[in-house]
Amino acid sequence: MFNFMKKKTTKTETPQQQAERDSAVDKVLLGYEIGAVSIATMVTGLERDGAALTLDLRLPKDSNPEVIQQELGQLLHTHGITTIHMNVRLPAPEKGSGSSLPKQMPKTTNAMESQPSSGANNNASSTNAEPPITKAAPTQASLSAHPRIRHIIVVASGKGGVGKSTTTVNIALALQKLGNRVGVLDADIYGPSMPTMLGVADVKPQLENEQFVPVDAHGMAMLSIGSLLDGDNTPVAWRGPKATGALMQLYNQTNWPQLDYLVIDMPPGTGDIQLTLAQRIPVTGAVIVTTPQHVALLDAQKGVEMFNKTNIPVLGVVENMALHTCSNCNHTEAIFGTGGGEFIAEQYQVPLLGQLPLASGIRAQVDKGVPSVLADDEFAQYYVSIAKNIEANINKFAKPIDDKRIF
Repeated sequence: MFNFMKKKTTKTETPQQQAERDSAVDKVLLGYEIGAVSIATMVTGLERDGAALTLDLRLPKDSNPEVIQQELGQLLHTHGITTIHMNVRLPAPEKGSGSSLPKQMPKTTNAMESQPSSGANNNASSTNAEPPITKAAPTQASLSAHPRIRHIIVVASGKGGVGKSTTTVNIALALQKLGNRVGVLDADIYGPSMPTMLGVADVKPQLENEQFVPVDAHGMAMLSIGSLLDGDNTPVAWRGPKATGALMQLYNQTNWPQLDYLVIDMPPGTGDIQLTLAQRIPVTGAVIVTTPQHVALLDAQKGVEMFNKTNIPVLGVVENMALHTCSNCNHTEAIFGTGGGEFIAEQYQVPLLGQLPLASGIRAQVDKGVPSVLADDEFAQYYVSIAKNIEANINKFAKPIDDKRIF
């Protein structure tokens, strides 16, 4: 039926087997209906490579692609199709929908669906309506790994001002320096700083097949909401649901290349964005950044507790601003106190990944868009050591790859 079907020959299939399997695919697609309409009418492209099937689909706006993929997978599995890839296009939003996302952002699904209105019509029918079907929030254990990303690491802190973003960008560059393919996702929606720190503040991501193409930042694939704004002083004045929807859009609708690590710079705190990430993005582990200061430690503990409750492993703690050496007299002083990182690491039985100095040189390098690891200055060794400590234990936390995921 589908004369645009492309097939790649395999050594295990005879011509008769190929014909039988193609015929079975046709029959399943013809018989599967969405709203009383065969999905066969929505197929714009189809390719089969042995037991793997790739479908290009133009679906109605109320469709649930994940459910469709699962149901088709069950129907086709009996015919020898073990893997289904789906490239889905949904109708563009209607004009006047009032969305406040930047114009460059393609169509996506909000992380939190709008509640139904409480108008008279709804009230009139509510007495006879069946109770709504509720679904438990997904957990880390139920999330499949991204098919092109081996490890997703989140760098978080319980409070702002502890140098989390500076630490994130240098850890990412250090992992790259160790020979890994690395990407960076700036999830600090309200205070995106990755474009400036990586010297690509004026570079806008391109759109290709309704997906973002990440910005090339010194060989790393980088995407940030800051790259989509009109200027450095443009505020992201969004409520929680809009911000979490933007985060999921940056993650899901980006054509990430094959990566060993995607390092995510998290906003400070334990709010909506952190919870959405814990429920919807398959995270390998978290790195907690703190200073030795007592107040910072209290908030860092809350961050560790949040990741424990959401079943995200804590890879370790980074103690930033541990010591300061005076540039005039070389006197070393623990300005923010001592032993904070060691205390949290011991309390929660996680590694102390490293301790970083309080140095104006680190600040100056990220302000110039050339972080310490990239500049290979005297502080680069600290971040490389942290990256080595991350690599030493991360494989035991890795999620199994599932190439049936839809994008």
